Amino acid sequence: MRIEDVDLPRAQRGADDAILTTLERYGFTWDGPVVRQAARTDLYAAAVERLRAIGEIYECACSRRELETAATGPGGERVYPGTCRDGIPVNLRGRKQRALRVKVGEARVEFRDRLQGARSQDLRRDVGDFVVRRADGLYAYQLAVVVDDALQGVTHVVRGADLLASTPRQLYLQRCLGYPALSYLHVPVAIMASGEKLSKQTGAPPLPDDPGPALVAAWRFLGQDCPDADSAPVRASDFWAWALRRWNPARLPPVAMLPAPRRVSAEGSGKV
Repeated sequence: MRIEDVDLPRAQRGADDAILTTLERYGFTWDGPVVRQAARTDLYAAAVERLRAIGEIYECACSRRELETAATGPGGERVYPGTCRDGIPVNLRGRKQRALRVKVGEARVEFRDRLQGARSQDLRRDVGDFVVRRADGLYAYQLAVVVDDALQGVTHVVRGADLLASTPRQLYLQRCLGYPALSYLHVPVAIMASGEKLSKQTGAPPLPDDPGPALVAAWRFLGQDCPDADSAPVRASDFWAWALRRWNPARLPPVAMLPAPRRVSAEGSGKV
């Protein structure tokens, strides 16, 4: 179990305990102590020094405001134009706070997602040199998850398709740091009728206290219907044993997004 709280300014007091309590109520278990990224910055610093030693990173003095006019890539992200790639321009050298970026060169990353199929990304064209340590000294998500996955012995990643575009950057960092590549499966993300991701920010309700109906709804949402779905156990501890015997990745909808069930949307922000 890993709490990804590397972005300290956004971390809310008590949020991690609430997450763990909810996971336990829903029948999730984990082995070993809970890992918190906020306590692992020395490991991320060591990874940055390895990248520095092989010439893969450089300092960047660009501000967010200056990059707001940069072109956007296919995924809607701003593509770093390479302003500081060959050295910080004279007009920016007075800035003390500097980010660290990975120099991606002409790298094209190709991989096969277990659900989404063959994927390819030209890093320079689609995202540009990306940040591994921010100007405020905090380490970027892309670096932290790569280091943690490797050190925790992760081999398979199953996550929402909203993170699909991040995978090539993580694979590139794995290659640079000498870590083994992982296997990825990106499941569809539930969206509101407006096209927004179903989340707390879009007014989605919290998970109910009774986990049974919510687990069955998630099961159906992921295309895992079977003749006895209506007889799924209502207790979370029993549900997982039932579901693991019936789980079939071939039934997963091979799309990035799916409309949330109408009832769930209606209980959220009112967008149906």
